[in-house]
Amino acid sequence: MFERLHRVEAMLAAIPASLPLLALRLALAVPFFRSGLTKWDGFLQLSSGAKYLFQQEFKLHILGGQFAYPLPLVSASLAGIAEIVLPILLVLGLGTRFAAVAILAMTAVIQLTIPGGWANFHLPWAAMALALIVYGGGRLSLDALLAKRSAGSGGPATRPV
Repeated sequence: MFERLHRVEAMLAAIPASLPLLALRLALAVPFFRSGLTKWDGFLQLSSGAKYLFQQEFKLHILGGQFAYPLPLVSASLAGIAEIVLPILLVLGLGTRFAAVAILAMTAVIQLTIPGGWANFHLPWAAMALALIVYGGGRLSLDALLAKRSAGSGGPATRPV
């Protein structure tokens, strides 16, 4: 019985780290990209819904108080741009660690805006972002391809997982 368990465990341990890292990149990119799509009615044209939410509904919950977003239309525009660009970078695996840091920061702001979402959304997003910050995009990423090219040219490179 234990021998079978050890064999199964060995098979699971043999899964290349690049596969779960790719899955993490995709899983983290999807909700942010979908949210970003809702913020636009055309190229750099904020949707009326995004304007309304950032101007009227969204509040930062800090130290027991509720505070309006500073510069709500600028905040909405920056959030909308980030929610489109950062997921694309994650899917490509380009600047993965930096994109994950930015998404972790966005997750913190979202947590301050919607404190009740921690267990269902924000904690998993934060965990995925932290894993990508620590491990990078893996071998199935443009980061790895660029590191390989850089290593071939004598430049510094990091070994992808």
